[in-house]
Amino acid sequence: MEIYAVEWWLWMLLGLALLAGEILTPGGFFLFFFGVSALVVGALKLLGLTTGLTSEGLLFAALAVAGVVFFRKPLLQRFRRLSPNVQVDNIASETAWAVDEIPPHAIGKVELRGTAWNAQNDGDTAIPKAARCRIERVDGLTLHVRSL
Repeated sequence: MEIYAVEWWLWMLLGLALLAGEILTPGGFFLFFFGVSALVVGALKLLGLTTGLTSEGLLFAALAVAGVVFFRKPLLQRFRRLSPNVQVDNIASETAWAVDEIPPHAIGKVELRGTAWNAQNDGDTAIPKAARCRIERVDGLTLHVRSL
């Protein structure tokens, strides 16, 4: 028996922890393959097909890397095909209120849904304070607006 032997259930715990980490983080199917690899090594250890930490570690790494290299891309493509490509929250064409007067082609503040946003007046006329304006598009955290 090797001095640094790892019990089969430790591999299983590692695998479950890595699979839980994949679920709890937006990892993109990296931890998934390491978790499955640890579960496979744990099952092989339970069946007595592996001996020693070195061979188990090499098998774990080889299975995980092979999974990432050969199966990650097809798995991601399959999930992208199954999920609809819908924007969750599109605020273009909504109405906001100017916090202060915003001169033409200048940047000011508008309020939308109870939050103040940076906004650029894309129109040729000033937007008076407390006036309603329409959001034309969003560029990062800046709303491009025009007077109604």
